[in-house]
Amino acid sequence: MSSRRGFFLVLEGPDKSGKSTQAGLLAQALRGRGLAVAHTREPGGTSVAEGVRRILLDPALRVDARTELFLYEAARAQHVTETVRPALARGEVVVCERFTMSTDVYQGLARGLGLKTTAALNAVATGGLKPDLTIVLDVPARAFESRDPGRPLDRLEREDPAFHERVRGGYRRLARGRPKTALLDASAPADDVHRAVLAKVDKALK
Repeated sequence: MSSRRGFFLVLEGPDKSGKSTQAGLLAQALRGRGLAVAHTREPGGTSVAEGVRRILLDPALRVDARTELFLYEAARAQHVTETVRPALARGEVVVCERFTMSTDVYQGLARGLGLKTTAALNAVATGGLKPDLTIVLDVPARAFESRDPGRPLDRLEREDPAFHERVRGGYRRLARGRPKTALLDASAPADDVHRAVLAKVDKALK
């Protein structure tokens, strides 16, 4: 939106690509420079959206692909209205873990619902809000098995290897074809990835 004073940054990528780690490091670095930062996530970022998140990620539940899509969009609508737009209006830098590209990749491509469908619902849920910069963290699908091996898997993380391959391929496809989007190799050590992320963010902020 032209009236917005803040800056909207989104970190995207497959499960276990390091989004939470990098978002935390980025928020800390930007705050260290004196910037006001709102660090949030999807699905989540509000009490309503966090409730939806628990449903979506519950491994005990079986969720139809269309139901899954509508739940994500419902959580997003609340998140944008209650958290993201107010922070941007205050002039803050919003650092968000996942946004509409996740829906395009997971539900549009990996679930096969189609990008036209996800684009239409994304537009309704966001009111047309788009990130100023999206950074996609790319890791080989094989890295999924080696990261956080002791942590219990959520419903989406328990999908079969073919699903995770479709997710990675979807991210690589969309990242290379969209403006204001950067694809970064996230298989390096976290500190190296952080420096690469920060360099992209610095360039965009200037």
